[in-house]
Amino acid sequence: MRPIPTLSREILAWRAGFRYVAGVDEAGRGPLAGPVVAAAVVLDPHRGAPWWSELRDSKVLSALARQRLARLLREEAAVGVGIASPEQIDALGIVDATRLAMRTALRALPRPVQFALVDGLALRDASTPHEPITHGDACCLSIAAASIVAKVERDRIMLDYHRAYPCYGFARNKGYGTPQHLQALAAFGPCELHRRSFAPVRSCLEEGPAP
Repeated sequence: MRPIPTLSREILAWRAGFRYVAGVDEAGRGPLAGPVVAAAVVLDPHRGAPWWSELRDSKVLSALARQRLARLLREEAAVGVGIASPEQIDALGIVDATRLAMRTALRALPRPVQFALVDGLALRDASTPHEPITHGDACCLSIAAASIVAKVERDRIMLDYHRAYPCYGFARNKGYGTPQHLQALAAFGPCELHRRSFAPVRSCLEEGPAP
């Protein structure tokens, strides 16, 4: 049985004197194309809502559930979003580009965060005190909330990209290396959204598109 995310980590931070505590997560580290998107979400303990009990790691929710919860979070919580482009991913590497997107998401919140709970990564050079939590999206409520916002925002971006580059099927694969995406990559070569530092894209550049 999958764990249900709770507010236990947030409560520890609140008891330590931090009042504005954000959960931070990302979407899109693995795809061959598109940005990595991070979100930071602050849940107000004084404005708890029944739908908080529905918050889960975005990967276990349906698209419709994610969209509904992301809308509620944007309406009733503090939300910041950060994006690292394919060019930044190629220049920095995916891990440091993810850190960049997370720091940007924290800065995009309405006011400075006092403490951050981060899914998996320590944020180097971050001015915000923070705690990396392994599998935080599964056990920490505000990180689960951030995972939902990040996933919905990235899916929206990839749907927009599909309209510009329909041959790659971004609406379906969201830039991940599905068989259909790899076939399109071999047939048409990479577009400007592909991450050239990722092995399948790099191999395609070296070999050239299929005749």
